[in-house]
Amino acid sequence: MASDAASAAVGTTVGGGSAPSEDAYQAFKVESRGIELIPDDQRPMRPSDLFWLWAGAIWNVEFLVYGALIVSFGLSFTQAVIAILVGNVFYVLLGMASIQGPEAGTTAFGVSRAPFGINGNRVPSLFNWITQVGFEVEGLVLVVLVVEAMLSHEGVSAGTGIKIGLILFAVAVQFIAPFLGHATITKLLRYLSFVFIVVFAIMAALVIPHVHLGTYHKSATWEIWTTAVVLLVSAGGLGWTENGNDYSRYLPRQTSKAKTLWAATLGAAIPSILLELLGAAAYIVSPKATAVTGLPASFASWFFWPFLILALPQIFAINSLDLYSSGVTLQALGVPVKRWGAVIIDTIVAGAVTALVIFKGNFYTDLSGFLDYIVVWLAPWFAIVFVDYLLRRGRYDRQALFAERGGTYWRNGGVNWKAIVSLFLGMAAAMMWIDAAFYVPSYTGPLSNATNGADFSWVIGMLVGGIAYWLLSFRSVPAEATLPLGGSLPGVGAGQAAS
Repeated sequence: MASDAASAAVGTTVGGGSAPSEDAYQAFKVESRGIELIPDDQRPMRPSDLFWLWAGAIWNVEFLVYGALIVSFGLSFTQAVIAILVGNVFYVLLGMASIQGPEAGTTAFGVSRAPFGINGNRVPSLFNWITQVGFEVEGLVLVVLVVEAMLSHEGVSAGTGIKIGLILFAVAVQFIAPFLGHATITKLLRYLSFVFIVVFAIMAALVIPHVHLGTYHKSATWEIWTTAVVLLVSAGGLGWTENGNDYSRYLPRQTSKAKTLWAATLGAAIPSILLELLGAAAYIVSPKATAVTGLPASFASWFFWPFLILALPQIFAINSLDLYSSGVTLQALGVPVKRWGAVIIDTIVAGAVTALVIFKGNFYTDLSGFLDYIVVWLAPWFAIVFVDYLLRRGRYDRQALFAERGGTYWRNGGVNWKAIVSLFLGMAAAMMWIDAAFYVPSYTGPLSNATNGADFSWVIGMLVGGIAYWLLSFRSVPAEATLPLGGSLPGVGAGQAAS
């Protein structure tokens, strides 16, 4: 990361070296920037690009599975529809988590340094890195399972050697787009989204005529319904908040906040709602739809090969966002590597974990548990970052976000204990109202027990984390925002010069 304001202002890279030229933002060319500031004159992105980036990622077979999974909990189709509509409203959280990027000019966990401090931010950054690697592993495992299904369809059994080969293949292909960077991902997802829309229309035409709701007579308690909503919110709007500013930071600083918010919100929410509704319908046709490799059972037999072949680029597309974000998060943790070097590290780690998951089994059970538990840290973290944004009225000392010592966000040795305490209070509250009885590790919070298994972990985590931070910071953070850029509060080391 930049060691002084001057180097940050001209765009010195994390690993040192000269500033990238103005034509650095190019598709199919290795992106030289990582977490460091993006100069105002080198942000060619438009809100429509952000819309199509998210649309291209979410037009994805994974969201068909999410829709099928919640019906498998025992929900009626009507209950599933309501859960999908309610759960996807919270893509507005992704929109809210994207509006800081254009102003701050850095990634989600670069912005997170404002409330947590330069060193304190390593705590949520570590949680996020683990989360992003988890999502990467999810995608890589799905790729392996899809190819295994193709082989099995032709009578080929995937032994250990073939599985290892498939893992290496998935890792190698997945590496390409995140290694090249933001511009490449943005362009690929924009064009892939058009292909995926056509595929969705074909799938809908194949499934809907075979959905006979009159023969489906299931209904779940409202407590189980809340667990379904948690899964959708975690896999959807809340689950993407830690990625939001990673992709909006290339929008010009003067971009309308409303346009940024709605571009991200609608770009993700529209395909998510449509796909999850179709996934719920596919489950009515065939319960095998809870797995990507089982989804073809809901379609015509001739669609087996087209579906699985097109599923592969969809999975690689969505995984590109996670792998890119895990790389810049690794930089936020303080690992002294360039962005592309962080991608290499994360690729190796994700590949190794993928091997463990493939040979261990129980993937879809592990996936549901993973989605349930990540809200424990994610909900309070998002609330703290957004409350901080409101308290400082969206005004960031951009150079102080990268100060090695001193500056507006240095506080107590680079740690803002008010944010750390608020984060753990929110996490504790979330654990009080979580229902993870059917996952590993199995756990049900006391409030969940008292409400017959209801799960409001993400709601209470956000409320407790956000309110705690506001109570501890409603005077200090606005005071920071009144400082001249590069200034510091009394008793805090001098900041670096502002741009």
